[in-house]
Amino acid sequence: MLDCADELATSVLDAAFDVHRELGPGLLESVYEAALVFALTDRGLSARRQVDINATYRGHDLGVAFRADLVVNSCLLLELKVVEQLQPIHIAQIMTYLKLSNIRRGYLLNFNVKLLKEGIKRVSL
Repeated sequence: MLDCADELATSVLDAAFDVHRELGPGLLESVYEAALVFALTDRGLSARRQVDINATYRGHDLGVAFRADLVVNSCLLLELKVVEQLQPIHIAQIMTYLKLSNIRRGYLLNFNVKLLKEGIKRVSL
């Protein structure tokens, strides 16, 4: 499994805080995704949007199972939300994404909160 350094995760969260501080809550998920890519790139990080992840069943390729919102430096998965409150299904969703992508750590980031620290959930396998 791919994992990232704690310093990378800290840089990513700092970028998310900057985006939320400037834009605030209430926008579309795609707006936060685009802004976060700029904030991450400004920090010298590699961020890919809407990354295709395939699924397999009994050795058979099932094709694209989902698209990760963001993958940073090929080792950290970010799932962005703009919801009233993170739900258990969101955690199950990112855990499945991590398993299929062979990435150990990810973050659920809910931008629809007054303070972003209330909308961050770290998920690890």
